[in-house]
Amino acid sequence: QKKVQWPEFKEMAEAGQIARVTHNGHTANLFFTKEVRDSLLGEKSDPQLLQALYAGADASMNIPDGEAYQTDLKELQEAHGFDLRYDPPNEWGGQILSWVIFLGLMVVVWMFLMRRLGGGAPGGGQIFNIGKSKAQIFEKGEGTDVTFNNVAGVDGAKEELQEIVDFLKHPDKYTELGAKIPKGALLVGPPGTGKTLLAKAVAGEAQVPFFSLSGSDFVEMFVGVGASRVRDLFKQAKEKSPAIIFIDEIDAIGRARGKNANFGSNDERENTLNQLLTEMDGFGTNSGVIILAATNRADILDKALMRAGRFDRQIYVDMPDVNERKAIFDVHLRPIKTDNSVDIDFLSKQTPGFSGADIANVCNEAALFAARKDRKLVAHQDFLDAVDRIIGGLEKRTKVITENEKNTIAFHEAGHAVVSWLVEFASPLVKVSIVPRGQSLGAAWYLPEERAITTTEQIFDEMCAALGGRAAEEIVFGKISTGALSDLEKVTKQAYSMVSIYGLNERIGNRSYYDSRGENSFTKPYSEETARIIDEEVSAVIEKAYDRAKDILATNRDKLETLAQSLLDNEVIFKEDVERILGARPFASATPALFEPAAELGTEPSAEPEEPIADTSDNAEASENAPESPQEDA
Repeated sequence: QKKVQWPEFKEMAEAGQIARVTHNGHTANLFFTKEVRDSLLGEKSDPQLLQALYAGADASMNIPDGEAYQTDLKELQEAHGFDLRYDPPNEWGGQILSWVIFLGLMVVVWMFLMRRLGGGAPGGGQIFNIGKSKAQIFEKGEGTDVTFNNVAGVDGAKEELQEIVDFLKHPDKYTELGAKIPKGALLVGPPGTGKTLLAKAVAGEAQVPFFSLSGSDFVEMFVGVGASRVRDLFKQAKEKSPAIIFIDEIDAIGRARGKNANFGSNDERENTLNQLLTEMDGFGTNSGVIILAATNRADILDKALMRAGRFDRQIYVDMPDVNERKAIFDVHLRPIKTDNSVDIDFLSKQTPGFSGADIANVCNEAALFAARKDRKLVAHQDFLDAVDRIIGGLEKRTKVITENEKNTIAFHEAGHAVVSWLVEFASPLVKVSIVPRGQSLGAAWYLPEERAITTTEQIFDEMCAALGGRAAEEIVFGKISTGALSDLEKVTKQAYSMVSIYGLNERIGNRSYYDSRGENSFTKPYSEETARIIDEEVSAVIEKAYDRAKDILATNRDKLETLAQSLLDNEVIFKEDVERILGARPFASATPALFEPAAELGTEPSAEPEEPIADTSDNAEASENAPESPQEDA
């Protein structure tokens, strides 16, 4: 087929050689007149050859873009009388190609989603492996470098877990006496106390396969997947028996099953729990598969899960006491380069209410403080700064505070200090500051005594000390501010605990409405009349404590003003400064030895602060960030 250009086409049209033109807007097929064809073909005697030659177009041409050429084509047609037809292009091929591309993309997306849902299971993680267990396997201590030497401060729990590991290593020692290995052990305790660390130590010590996974690993969007993963997990463990299975945060699947099948229930989670219950109590005693689990919400677990035969041992991992904190400091200070000024005994006494995770954070923050100051060794003061940093946040000496606000903060903190100094059972004062820290504008540091039980008088004195700040504002300025929000929150909680939980109120008597299992979420276990009495008694207790705080401050108004002025001048004052202004504390501390290292070292003491003064939102946030102490738990 001959290719012609636009100028040649115009000459042929003007010469009358074009009979017909078909185009689609971009290309055109040209059909010559019979005379031109005959002259091109010559004398041909074969009719079939002539028919084949005349079947198609004689030439083709590309139409240049632009409306001018389209107009010229029409003008040539009108001037020279050839047939002009528009033949739309055939787009079936493009449409088919677009559908093929779309379907291909859908297949790729589906395969990607199925691979993700498989969760990296064996066999490429396809949809067929979605019911496989997602447990991480540690073979005979490999893959973890944590041992029982890295665990401190939880000697009781460590001893029980060491016994389980020893049973797996030397089973004859126990079976000869007729003893049976425990089927399971549940680690219970507050966050940060070392439950998962204990499990890691078991994985490092036990010379048997260790399967580790989280309770949420059983949860999936498809029905039946959780139960299938439980079955696969226990199947793998039995094949490698003896073995240990560790389920962290087991409350994700172990919550108590709903009593109402139509309301508040979760069929998929309950099916997973039912399968777990069956597997735990469905194999022989000496099969060698031991279940370890950890949770900080043991109160919401299903009773069937907690019974003997499934979890034979419940190991409570509590907050460390002063001796246990010392052992934890020993472990975390091993890799840190410290100078001779660091006193572990003093640090352990200055961190009541700190968990193992908090202590690890203190050590790391102290090292960061030293590095920030370009020192080669971590000093004692770095640890004190780290404790203050964790409890109160970073200092903000550049924060803009008006003179009136600064006076209010100073008298507020001075009120706390005076009342706590002059009542018997308030926690000993360590330091008072009006330097903004984190979300707070000022703070008073106390050293709570580590009590096993608390009396009515102790709680009442603590309430008086907490209300001392607001009482000082009213006495000095004749008005109160929003700075006492966290104080009021703490006092209200303590008052309600006295009246409705601990049975320390005469009108309510020896009754406790504490709902440890959350069974009274929608209804109260007492009448409207009892609720009214509780509110009245709570209000009476708080007002009584507030009046007592005001009486103490009114009697010692001169000392209050002197202490507040000292705060305004120095911004931070310590126990020795308070003692110089108020005199020796009339009541001896139950733990006087706690202050001896501070006097010897001459360094800045630090302990857990009372809730810092700040505005409403700041106080709420500060109280959530501060570690709880035994005093606050009471």
